[in-house]
Amino acid sequence: MSKLPAPLNNLPLPIIGSPLFIISNPKLVIAQCIAGVVGSMPALNARPAEQLEEWLIEISETLAAYNKANPDKPAAPFAINQIVHKSNDRLEHDMAMCVKYKVPIIITSLGAREDINAAAHSYGGVVLHDIINNKHAHKAIEKGADGLIAVAAGAGGHAGVKSPFALIQEIRQWFDGPIALSGAISTGGAVLAAQAMGADFGYIGSAFIATTEARASDAYKQAIVDSNSDDIIYSNLFTGVHGNYLAPSIRAAGMDPDNLPVSDPSKMNFGGDKTKAWKDIWGCGQGIGTIDKVQSTADFVAQLRREYESAKARLM
Repeated sequence: MSKLPAPLNNLPLPIIGSPLFIISNPKLVIAQCIAGVVGSMPALNARPAEQLEEWLIEISETLAAYNKANPDKPAAPFAINQIVHKSNDRLEHDMAMCVKYKVPIIITSLGAREDINAAAHSYGGVVLHDIINNKHAHKAIEKGADGLIAVAAGAGGHAGVKSPFALIQEIRQWFDGPIALSGAISTGGAVLAAQAMGADFGYIGSAFIATTEARASDAYKQAIVDSNSDDIIYSNLFTGVHGNYLAPSIRAAGMDPDNLPVSDPSKMNFGGDKTKAWKDIWGCGQGIGTIDKVQSTADFVAQLRREYESAKARLM
């Protein structure tokens, strides 16, 4: 295991909830943190941009009040995801807000930049950068990221194609810092397996869509419950970057999920307040086959904790 920097050390559970585009909001983030896992959300989920400050105040004050009332069982820290792509015209504003409110963890995606890392480090924040291969991992650490999110095959959203075994073992040959593993993780046993292969944390996203706090439609949540890995489609059509999506939502948009055209990657757009052309296409990873009901975040994390401890007991 890595030597973990604050605020990543001494987490109640070795789990980071991934930032879910559109879906993550303060309600979900706060519930995740109080339940004992790192809660996160994309800065771009706050629209208009001014809402981000309101949300950071809400999260910070709520968690501070909880910790004051529960000194023996403090909440896990929270994270904000920044899209470091040239089309994100809100990056400077959103990062300034994170500095102002001293966001404990910054998750960077689609580009590694030294100035973003330095801004987080200025107040003691930790930066985790998501990568899909060993080459990108090297670049992220060279530019000052503190840790990595290894996005392996099967992850929801913008996923890679590498086996988690290959990805983790290659990175661990040269990097001894924090690593979270992403890719079809939705049980406590899978979290323990991630640690066994060399990661420090399991990175869970799609399973949290089917929680009562998530800002997803009832149809989206039910599709998570009803679907399994056979219903996941890997395509770059919707953003220009390859990702995993639920086939039922593609059919509902009038397209054949088995015959999707290929997008031009040069047209990908992550602009701050621009309308998303594919807002009804549902991102999702391959790990949803174990999700059989919609439940509260607290109940789901309690389930993960039981599964994690049971998996350890089986190995012993």
